[in-house]
Amino acid sequence: MRRAAVGFALLSVSCGPPLMKLPSGPGTPAADAAEAVTQAMTACGAVSTMTAEMGVSGSVAGRRVRGRLLAGVAAPDSARLEAVAPAGQPLFIFAARANEGTLLLPRDGRVLEHGLPGPVLEAVAGVPLDPADLRLALTGCARAPDTPSTRQLGPDWRVVPDTSSEVYLHRADHAGPWRIVGAVHRAAGPSRATGAGTWRAEYHDFENGLPRTIRLTSVDSDHFDLRLTLSQVELNVPLGAEAFTVRVPPNTEPITLQELKETGPLGTIRAAAGSASRQ
Repeated sequence: MRRAAVGFALLSVSCGPPLMKLPSGPGTPAADAAEAVTQAMTACGAVSTMTAEMGVSGSVAGRRVRGRLLAGVAAPDSARLEAVAPAGQPLFIFAARANEGTLLLPRDGRVLEHGLPGPVLEAVAGVPLDPADLRLALTGCARAPDTPSTRQLGPDWRVVPDTSSEVYLHRADHAGPWRIVGAVHRAAGPSRATGAGTWRAEYHDFENGLPRTIRLTSVDSDHFDLRLTLSQVELNVPLGAEAFTVRVPPNTEPITLQELKETGPLGTIRAAAGSASRQ
């Protein structure tokens, strides 16, 4: 996987752009549900692996952040995120396969090994995603759409239940292709307890049926509002197990998930934000 300069910066608090206006209401059964869902998922459903450079901007816990990441995902549930500073060691490296994740903080000489990927990734990124969710978010795809329950909300909108989520399909006009342009996710368990609650994804700037701009935002709090801009995207390139493995240097000290939440990447951002606000 290619390496890229990555840094995160704190900016002043400001409001993000308005969210996409999604239609509401009970709707009516969609007679064209199978065609619409199949068309919307053709491109994303064909993605087995993806690597990309990712610009990140937005806010976490009410404070603006900005930076760049290297991302790699593979079906069904492998992921890697690497934040490399302009000089020196990476800020962090996260890698996971199946139900085991590792986060290395090279600059601190700390590592969290054998952690559940979802909680670890949420502690790093602020968003309640596990590796499988991250792949779906980056490709703008659905997990298991309940096609027969698709609802029609006007001529150019379809809403599809997808496990605990609802996926919104839209076409620009009657002749345009159906695309997944948004999803509303209802977090449960630990993610709800941390304040993530209901959150949504929006997809924009499609190329070859896949989004290049993604917005992830919490609905009922200021927990996160992040805009991801993908570049240098490569699809379906074989990724070996080593891509999702972290080499831990000798003498690296362990860190717990709780310590990570308090002093890891997002904890550091929050602490720095608090310090900056007092100056």
